[in-house]
Amino acid sequence: MNGKSVKAAVIYLLGGLLVLLGLASMPASANANFAVGDPGWEAYKKRFLLPEGRIVDTANNNISHTEGQGWGMFLAVQFNDRQAFDRIWQWTEAHLARQDIALYAWRYDPNAQPPVADNNNATDGDLFAAWSLQLAADRWGDERYAQRSEAIRGAIRDHLIADVGGYQVLLPGLDGFRHKTFTDINLSYWVIPALRDFAARHPDEPWLAVIDSGRQLLERAQFGSSQLPADWLRLQTSGELRPAEGWPPRFGFENIRTPLYFTWGGLRDIDTLEDIARFWDQSAPPAWVDVESGDTAEYPISQGGKAISALLSGRPWAIDITPAAGENYYSATLLLLTRVAAAQISLSAG
Repeated sequence: MNGKSVKAAVIYLLGGLLVLLGLASMPASANANFAVGDPGWEAYKKRFLLPEGRIVDTANNNISHTEGQGWGMFLAVQFNDRQAFDRIWQWTEAHLARQDIALYAWRYDPNAQPPVADNNNATDGDLFAAWSLQLAADRWGDERYAQRSEAIRGAIRDHLIADVGGYQVLLPGLDGFRHKTFTDINLSYWVIPALRDFAARHPDEPWLAVIDSGRQLLERAQFGSSQLPADWLRLQTSGELRPAEGWPPRFGFENIRTPLYFTWGGLRDIDTLEDIARFWDQSAPPAWVDVESGDTAEYPISQGGKAISALLSGRPWAIDITPAAGENYYSATLLLLTRVAAAQISLSAG
């Protein structure tokens, strides 16, 4: 481990030990204390939250998905905006809630008929929804939120955790990812602070094992000369790990979230994260790199990506407050999530 790794390890050691040893005696993620009317959140709502409660993906024909709805719910709790939270949650329940299981259909396209054409779920969106509902119950004392959170968490626990190659992995969705000899996974679906919170509240459930498997897999996911993880990984039942077929073998759009979630959750002391920090330590880091060929994007990472880079390298003061006018929904969301992560890490350190 080099000097930068040692420094990062010292900063985040306590949080990592609490996760791995299961010693947390209280939920890992307190709600942050942002002022009501925060300019970053107000700008975000104005651009991406429709009056009916739908978060729009402005880079993808203004569709909506559970990822965005879950993120919106989480941010509304953190910025103490119950009105926005209820709008987002109620729209999500009305349009995306499945009738057969306590999960959500992953995608809503207002220009299609029907708008919800695929009933499959997206586990990261469901994780954020369950976590946000519990945090909302903590903040505002409404038992309805806690009951719905428990139902979603239970569905994830019972249907979306699988033993593959000796690892407890999160299936990205109910359908299409698990096969006889392999399972395709995405480490950016490991929302470590949410999993920590679940583990603290429900120590008899398998969340700590899922966290530890994610840590081990991220350590192993080092490919090519860059030694970076591909967005999508194929885990064989034998335990072999490689970039998944069917997706470009890139570290980029998806996996940009992984260093955010692992750093936020206290797992900064991972060599792969140091490789990511080193890759981003340039004047204009590219938005993606092909981990097999070494080819890179001809455009840089977004404002949200730069915020994650600042968090990863221990520079929280370099994180912007407000999304820039030209940033799309994804970048703007990553920026606000990183602000919350930095605030919660600071609270934990204090």
